[in-house]
Amino acid sequence: MKSIQFVVNGKECTVLCPPAKPLLDVLREDLGLTASKECCGKGECGSCSVLINNEVVCSCLILTGQVENQKITTCEGVGLSPNLDVIQESFIAEGATQCGYCTPGIIVSAKAFLDGIDHVPSVGEIKTALGGNLCRCTGYTKIIKAVQTAASKKRSETETIG
Repeated sequence: MKSIQFVVNGKECTVLCPPAKPLLDVLREDLGLTASKECCGKGECGSCSVLINNEVVCSCLILTGQVENQKITTCEGVGLSPNLDVIQESFIAEGATQCGYCTPGIIVSAKAFLDGIDHVPSVGEIKTALGGNLCRCTGYTKIIKAVQTAASKKRSETETIG
C-alpha cells in the first residue's frame, strides 16, 4: 500500500492503494467516479478513456502509481448536469448515444480533440481522433455529427467573444 496524490477533475486527492492497482479501479471503486467503464481490459475499446495531463489514455492500462502528481480528467470532469460541456450537449441534441457504455470515453476523447483544434473538423479527422473508441450499438454517424455540432458551437462562441 502506498499513499498516492494526484488531481482528479480539478480536485486534489490522495488514495491509499497498491501502486499497481489499475487507475480505472481506483476511479470507480475508491473515488466513486463511475463514468469510465471497463469493457475489454486491454486498452482496445476506449470505454475507460480519461485524460492525463490532457492526453487521452485507457485507464485500464495505467497503474495508479504512474499518476502520482498528475492531472486526471474523467467524463465527470468534462461536465455534469446542469453544467454540461458543449460536447455533452451536442451528444444529447444529436442523439449520439445508445446504451451509453462507451459514451464517457468517446466524450473524453472528443473533448481532447476539440480542445486541440480551431476549426470544424472533417469526418475523416473525427474518425482518426476517435479511432481508439469502439461503439457496438451505433454506426458512428450520430457521434460524428455530434462532434461536428460541438465544434461549430465552440467556433461560434469563440467568434462571439473575440
